[in-house]
Amino acid sequence: MKLYKKLIMAIALYCLMIPIESCSSFALVDVWNDPSYHKSPLKKILIIAIIKDSVQRRIWEDAFVGELSKHGVNATSSYHLFPDALSDKNQVVETVQEKGFDGILVTRLLHKERETHYVESSVTTEQLLRYNIFRKNYDVYYYNIQHPGCVESQIIDRRAIDIWAIMNEERMIWSATSNSPERNSIGAVQNDIADLVIPELARNTIIKSER
Repeated sequence: MKLYKKLIMAIALYCLMIPIESCSSFALVDVWNDPSYHKSPLKKILIIAIIKDSVQRRIWEDAFVGELSKHGVNATSSYHLFPDALSDKNQVVETVQEKGFDGILVTRLLHKERETHYVESSVTTEQLLRYNIFRKNYDVYYYNIQHPGCVESQIIDRRAIDIWAIMNEERMIWSATSNSPERNSIGAVQNDIADLVIPELARNTIIKSER
C-alpha cells in the first residue's frame, strides 16, 4: 500500500512540475504564396532570424541552413556576415547583392503565450513479477495505478517566416506564421522545419522538391 501511495504522489508531482511538449506540436497557419511567381527554385539563400537573444538567433538560422542544404540550397546564416547584430536594411541588401544571394528567408518572433489545458485522470493496469521460493517459479500480480488529472502548461512561440526573392527587385514570394512550443536546440527546430516548412517550400517550387 505504501508503494502504491508513493507512485500516485510521484505521478501527481510529475504532472505539476513538467510540461509535456508533445501536447502541442509545431503548426503552420496563415500560409501565403505569390501565385504569380514562376521563377526557378532559389539556389542561394541568406537566413536572417530577427531575435534579440544571440543564442536563439544562431539556433534558428543554423536549423534552416541545415534543412535547406539537404535540398541543394546554398544557405548562409546571417550571423556569419553580421556577428553582433543586423545592420540597417540598405547594408543587408548591399551584402545580399554583393554575395550573389537570390533569396532571403527572414524569421522573427511575434510574441509568446502560455498554453494551458487540463489532462483527464486515467487508470492503467501494471504487471508485477514476484519469485515464489516454494514453487520455484514467478507469480504474476496485477494492480491498477490511478493517474490523477493535472494541469499542463507550456510557452508557445508565435513566429513569422517570410521568403523574399532578390532578382531585379525585392519581392516577398512566401509567408507563414508558425505556432510551436519554445525550442532550445537545433535538433528540435530542425524537426519542425523539416516536417512542415520544407514541404511547403518544395510544393510551391521555391526550393527543389527532390533531396
